[in-house]
Amino acid sequence: MTDTAFAVVRSGALTTVQDLGRIGHAHLGVPRSGALDQPAHRLANRLVGNPEGAATLETTLTGCALRLRRAATVAVTGAPCPVTVDGRPAAWGAPLRIPAGALLEAGAATHGVRSYMAFDGGVEAEAVLGSRATDVLSGLGPAPLVDGAVLRLGPPRGPAPRVDWVPHQGVTREVVLPVVLGPRDDWFTTAGLHTLTSGDFRVSAASNRIGLRTEGPCLERAKEGELPSEGMALGALQVPPDGRPVLFLADHPTTGGYPVVGVVPEPYLAAAAQAAPGTPVRFTPLGRVSWGRPRGGDA
Repeated sequence: MTDTAFAVVRSGALTTVQDLGRIGHAHLGVPRSGALDQPAHRLANRLVGNPEGAATLETTLTGCALRLRRAATVAVTGAPCPVTVDGRPAAWGAPLRIPAGALLEAGAATHGVRSYMAFDGGVEAEAVLGSRATDVLSGLGPAPLVDGAVLRLGPPRGPAPRVDWVPHQGVTREVVLPVVLGPRDDWFTTAGLHTLTSGDFRVSAASNRIGLRTEGPCLERAKEGELPSEGMALGALQVPPDGRPVLFLADHPTTGGYPVVGVVPEPYLAAAAQAAPGTPVRFTPLGRVSWGRPRGGDA
């Protein structure tokens, strides 16, 4: 029904539908996907009275503009950005009551990368494998938004909560990412591992929902060649032939043959998802664990 929808006026650089992702399908080659900054996604939903798993819009750098066809309570979180309703400034990080027919715009991020826009009732895209998330690697889920597209909204779940303030970590001058070494850290020399934890890395402009790519020094290899393809986890720090680490994010491939020097625990991935190109990145060691599988080239 068109009266329970919104129309896309400006889709922005990349705006996708996201929820908490597709859990439990990696053995089928399907990554989790879902919101890259899950705390921001969950907060946006709480601000409009939704369950945390309701689908939101995830914008990238330049925001988006929408025309609502029904009155809705909306909240924008994640990367701070100017919010306007019919051209008039509105609050970021707070529930907003938007009348039917109004133009809602989330502008370019003032810092960070990804903003989240939640609507009371959530975005009613078709679920695939139990999730409405857009996976840019496999193509599962709804297509990224384009100008002129119309998306449905679900029925409101209840009144938005009253809030005085919302948490925000502020401007990130440097992203610090703890790393649990392994399972393939023995594919790198002692000097290479020292480079990982002491090198001056920066976020590459080639980063996307699949992974955060880095610019900086190369990790020296102790072993040449590549591994047979093996499973890849969310947060895996894979090192391709150019020697520069790639941190796998929500739309990552589920298998790969380049060695994984370590894994960044999931609670730190939201900060990585909000790191703009050029942001300094520092990897800090958390030790290593026994990964319970053959080491070296035996896998």
